[in-house]
Amino acid sequence: MSTSIAIVDYGMGNIHSVERALRYAAPEANVYLANTVELLNKADRVVLPGQGAMRDCMQNLEKSGLKEALLLASRTKPLLGVCVGEQMLFERSQEGDVSCLGIFPGEVKKFEGDVFAKPHFNDHQEHLKVPHMGWSQVKQEREHPVWNGIPDNSYFYFVHSYYVKPSDDSLTVGSTLYGHTFTCAVARDNIFAAQFHPEKSAEQGLRLYRNFVEWQI
Repeated sequence: MSTSIAIVDYGMGNIHSVERALRYAAPEANVYLANTVELLNKADRVVLPGQGAMRDCMQNLEKSGLKEALLLASRTKPLLGVCVGEQMLFERSQEGDVSCLGIFPGEVKKFEGDVFAKPHFNDHQEHLKVPHMGWSQVKQEREHPVWNGIPDNSYFYFVHSYYVKPSDDSLTVGSTLYGHTFTCAVARDNIFAAQFHPEKSAEQGLRLYRNFVEWQI
């Protein structure tokens, strides 16, 4: 029997590009959009995408009626958070000063400070702007099955103005340098989440999705 993967469809996020990438990476899996509690509950694995303002994401999730089912899944099933879907796992976001799901301790902070407020160039002579948009290297801070076969310091694609700051350093499994080093991937127990977009990250992104499908917790 093939594994079933529900992409949480609460009206926000690049759900169709995530769906296409997952189907390509794991053609044997049953990948579908879940906009009801029944569809979410029956999945073996869950993907939480997110895009746009945090307040809108949290409000839409609440209105969709999927929040409690998602929280239950986060305790019992392999869960992959993507972009704002990673940020939603934490306690609070500076974006709109809004409460998030509170699954992980920590907050979501904005890129700010002199390094972004005035002309500043990184090692590649690229001007640092907010949002952080484009390809950046990801340092794997510790081993994890979702990193299997992905070389350390591989490039992934980012589009974001906010980043997570975990209260527990052990949550961090990936970091990226953009003005300063920030956490770009977190994991604990059955959850793995990343700030970057695997579906926009070519071969390594597809490998990450494949690894998630094969991950045995």
